[in-house]
Amino acid sequence: MEFTCLHNKCISPSLTVLSRVSISFSNLPKRAVSFHRRRRNLCFATLVDGKRTSEVVSKRGGEEEDEFGDLKSWMHKNGLPPCKVVLKERPSHDKKLRPIHYVAASEDLQASDVAVSVPNSLVVTLERVLGNETLDSETPQHTISETMINVSVTNLAELLTTNKLSELACLALYLMYEKKQGKKSFWYPYIRELDRQRGRGQLAVESPLLWSEAELAYLTGSPTKAEVLDRADGIKREYEELDTVWFMAGSLFQQYPYDIPTEAFPFEIFKQAFVAIQSCVVHLQKVSLARRFALVPLGPPLLAYSSNCKAMLTAVDGAVELVVDRPYKAGEPIVVWCGPQPNSKLLLNYGFVDEDNPYDRIAVEAALNTEDPQYQDKRMVAQRNGKLSVQVFQVYAGKEKEAVSDILPYLRLGYVSDPSEMQSVISSQGPVCPVSPCMEQAVLDQLTVYFRTRLAGYCTSISEDELMLADPNLNPKKRVATQLVRLEKKMLNACLQAAVDLINQLPDHTMPPCPAPYAPLLK
Repeated sequence: MEFTCLHNKCISPSLTVLSRVSISFSNLPKRAVSFHRRRRNLCFATLVDGKRTSEVVSKRGGEEEDEFGDLKSWMHKNGLPPCKVVLKERPSHDKKLRPIHYVAASEDLQASDVAVSVPNSLVVTLERVLGNETLDSETPQHTISETMINVSVTNLAELLTTNKLSELACLALYLMYEKKQGKKSFWYPYIRELDRQRGRGQLAVESPLLWSEAELAYLTGSPTKAEVLDRADGIKREYEELDTVWFMAGSLFQQYPYDIPTEAFPFEIFKQAFVAIQSCVVHLQKVSLARRFALVPLGPPLLAYSSNCKAMLTAVDGAVELVVDRPYKAGEPIVVWCGPQPNSKLLLNYGFVDEDNPYDRIAVEAALNTEDPQYQDKRMVAQRNGKLSVQVFQVYAGKEKEAVSDILPYLRLGYVSDPSEMQSVISSQGPVCPVSPCMEQAVLDQLTVYFRTRLAGYCTSISEDELMLADPNLNPKKRVATQLVRLEKKMLNACLQAAVDLINQLPDHTMPPCPAPYAPLLK
């Protein structure tokens, strides 16, 4: 069985997980490492008849479930109390892939019902990775080892606190080594479930991080395409730090008799594992930093995400529980809140787009011209009004007019060139008001050109997008990409229309715009 789907910068910014641990290299032991090339047990990339095993429906899947039971049965055997959910199947759009599982209500539920409570012994966190030096497959009550070698912890902390390695990479590496242990691993049933999901969300689409170059072309014109490439580069940088983890925190890996990480796992395998972890990690609130990122069996991706949901997986005493926020009929899929993320992040992290996302937004970056002789004065005025010399404005869906109104004072400030006008701006309070009709014309002209240029970068129009989305046979990856770019274009069009409406309200349309030798920059 393939682990290609072991499944916030790439890398979500690393947190100071071990901030209370002093960092010291003075007593770093020299770990003897054999570079003898063992016969690699690359179970993450086995092939069957020239195809990845994950792309072939396993004939032994039923046998494995008979032997170990399904994920929920395994959890009950290892401490999961009675719950009100059941695992169900949804067909995959790709006939070569197994159906995906999802969590549904096993009975009628009311708002505020506890659907499931997963004990901490069945939750994977960085605390578990750091402290679980001996994993007893017979006993689910794993505890933090009292004999942890402090130098390994402090050295790993050094990597985390210097942003060289994220918690997601540590979790991915941990489960990759557990995967190599096969059925001997306590986590085997959970890893097998992650294999089955292949990092696919409930729309059965993988993150664009795993798309081909041709598939990424669906995102042409969208800033998301550059974000995908940047995050992929970040994952590559994390991969290159994995061997450092092995050498600096050697005691954490003594139970794994395998090669160093980059010898044991090719980059593509690590990337698949990282993306899979990214798609199912839960960000717990009000817990220690080492427990903030958690992998919860029966959590995502088995739970569907929604932007309009209030239910969250929450840490309680000794467990992570889900309290539903709405009634469910027996058999209905259960949804949880995905956090205040725009659709670009939902696609990048989880492989879906929410058409009704109240947090959907695009960014407009404006910057004062550093060559302007009055740059320092303008920078001071901008800071006084809560803005930076390089300011990113967030344009939320449905609030495009408000966003344009927020951007205009900043652009007006950049257009001020007369020293006497600048002194008037410095002495006044609040945002910069219109100085003259010709300047207002110039500011609005720049804004309309900017929005038109961004719209021209897309390959299709909104009407063409809607025509494609009406096709029930549209490729799923192209569908979610088209949904994303269509929503982005709708926001850009609304901004453009707001700027045009303001131009139409100017008293004299024949007046040429004022020259702007140091106009602000938009990107």
